[in-house]
Amino acid sequence: GPEAHTPYWLRNFWWISDGDWDDLWDQFDERRYLNAKKWRVGDDPYKLYAFNQRESERIASNRVVPDTRLFSILNRTPMNLIQEIILVDDFSNDPEDCKQLIKLPKVKCLRNNERQGLVRSRIRGADIAQGTTLTFLDSHCEVNRDWLQPLLHRVREDYTRVVCPVIDIIHLDTFNYIESASELRGGFDWSLHFQWEQLTPEQKARRLDPTEPIRTPIIAGGLFVMDKSWFDYLGKYDTDMDIWGGENFEISFRVWMCGGSLEIVPCSRVGHVFRKKHPYIFPDGNANTYIKNTKRTAEVWMDEYKQYYYASRPFALERPFGNIESRRNLRKNLQCQSFKWYLENVYPELRVPKDSSIQKGSIRQRQKCLEAQKQKDQEISNLKLSPCVKTEGKDAKSQIWAFTYTQQILQEELCLSVITLFPGAPVVLVVCKNGDKRQQWTKTGSRIEHMASHLCLDTDMFGDGAETSREVVVNPCESSLMSQHWDLVSS
Repeated sequence: GPEAHTPYWLRNFWWISDGDWDDLWDQFDERRYLNAKKWRVGDDPYKLYAFNQRESERIASNRVVPDTRLFSILNRTPMNLIQEIILVDDFSNDPEDCKQLIKLPKVKCLRNNERQGLVRSRIRGADIAQGTTLTFLDSHCEVNRDWLQPLLHRVREDYTRVVCPVIDIIHLDTFNYIESASELRGGFDWSLHFQWEQLTPEQKARRLDPTEPIRTPIIAGGLFVMDKSWFDYLGKYDTDMDIWGGENFEISFRVWMCGGSLEIVPCSRVGHVFRKKHPYIFPDGNANTYIKNTKRTAEVWMDEYKQYYYASRPFALERPFGNIESRRNLRKNLQCQSFKWYLENVYPELRVPKDSSIQKGSIRQRQKCLEAQKQKDQEISNLKLSPCVKTEGKDAKSQIWAFTYTQQILQEELCLSVITLFPGAPVVLVVCKNGDKRQQWTKTGSRIEHMASHLCLDTDMFGDGAETSREVVVNPCESSLMSQHWDLVSS
C-alpha cells in the first residue's frame, strides 16, 4: 500500500486513484456555476471582485500557466497532502455559492449567518479542520507547481515555524502571471504599514543557497502554513479585530515574541491578485477599521514603542479599540518576549525615531481654515480654505491636521502632497507613504515649505475670483505674501 512509501506524518491523509479523481471532477458543473453570476456586456467588469471579471471568465480554469482558481489547488497539489479544502462564505450576496462548490472534490463550505470578517471567518474554518497542518489562502490566489511540499517540510522539521511562499503577482486587468523577486521579505514602518523590502547586502552575502528559507519580520498575512496545534496554543487570532487589516502584524509579533519564527520559502510560489480597492464594504469605514485593528496590536504587543505608532497615526489616539484584557493575559501566560527583544533580534533594521513628537490642530489663515471636503461618491477629499468651524466647542474634524515627526501633514490616513514640483502645482490629499518626498513639509516661522521643491503652501484665486474660490497650491516663497502666512492652532 502507499503507506509503505510515505512519511508517517502523511499517512492519515485520504488517498484517491486518478480514475476516481476524474469521476469526482465530473460531479461539478463549472459552466453552470459561472453562468449564475457571469459578467454581462455593459456591466463594470471590476464591480463584483475588484479585478477584471471579463478576463477571468475568458481564461480556462485549468490553464497551463498559473491561474487564480480553486482548481489550481486540486490540480497542482499531490492528493495525499490534501485532507480537505474548507471555504468560508462570509455572508456573501450569493447563498447558493456553497451548494455548488461542495460538489468539488474534498471541498467543504461554511456560510456565516452574518458578516464576520477575515479573522473570525478564518478561525471558524480552522476550528473544524481535521488535518494537523493549516494552510491559509486568500480566495484570489492560485498555487504554482510543487508549492505545498516545501512548506510542509519546513513545518514538519519545526512545528513552531510559520512559513509562506514567495507571492507572485497576477495582474488584475490581464491575469498575466508575473514572477516576483525571490530575495524579498516583509517589513513595515511605525504606522504599521506593510511593505516588501530587499534583503540587505549582508543578508544576501550570507545566503549560500538560493533555496534557503528567508527569515521575515512579518508576513503579508494572506498565505501561510502553520501547525494547527501551534495555531491554537498561540491564541489563534484576535477575534475582536474587524473585517480586514492589521491581523498580520498581530500574528507576526505574537509568533516571534512567543517562541516561533516566520519564514519565506523560495521553493514555493503562489500567485495573488493585488487589487487596488476592496470589493466589499467596511461598516465602520476602511480607515477606521484599520486603525482599530492596528491600535489593538500596538497596545498589546509594542510596549513603550507604541508611542511611535501614535506619532505616525496621531488620529488613532482618540479612536476606540475595544477590550484587550484577554489578549494581554494571553501574552502574559505565554511568557512572551518584549517588543524591545523583537527589534533587537528580529528587526534591527527598523530605525527607532529620535523624536516622536507631533503637533495637532487647525491650520489657519486669518479667519479661514485649511479643510478637507469630500463630495458625495468621492473617494478622496479636496483641499479648501473655508471658514473655521467649531462643533460643541471643538474644531471640526475636517479642519484638524497633524504635523508628524516624519514631516508629513496628515488627516486620518491622507497626507498633503503635490502633483508636480513646479510653481502653481495644486496641493492634494493622497494616502500617506513614509519616505515619499512629495509629502514632506517643514514649518519655518509663519510659512509652510514643501521640502522637495522649496516652494511654499499658498492659496490662489480661481474661477470667478470670489474670496471663497481659493485653490491650495505651492508657489515661490515670499515673506510679504499674506496668502503664505499660516498659523497652527492647537486643538
